Amino acid sequence: MNKDFDKWNEIKKKTETERPRFYTVREIWWCRIGVNVGTEQDGNSENFVRPALIILGLGRNACVIVPLTTSKREHPLRIPVGIIEGREARANISQLRVIDTRRLGEKICFLDKEHFTNIRKAVRDMF
Repeated sequence: MNKDFDKWNEIKKKTETERPRFYTVREIWWCRIGVNVGTEQDGNSENFVRPALIILGLGRNACVIVPLTTSKREHPLRIPVGIIEGREARANISQLRVIDTRRLGEKICFLDKEHFTNIRKAVRDMF
């Protein structure tokens, strides 16, 4: 697979100049995940974004996210979250990471408490 690191670096430079976003735990946002190495999950489209669930706040400028995937592949580390943006989605907890809130683009929705509780439990169990 050919990855466009140069294009991602241009978007990343612009992201660096933006203001931090205000967020709340349980929100799902379009997040600039970017182009990453190997099996690390990449963002999609020309802006390298994908939906991501905020599972923990780390202050004004950082939070812990879990990227979402629409892959139907069953795996213990892919937890169903229901329909997001018209598609069945799963939280890919193996790709959990800390991000700067400037990577957050547009808020999509709040995740319901039941799905959120299942994801938090799966993350605790993973560790």
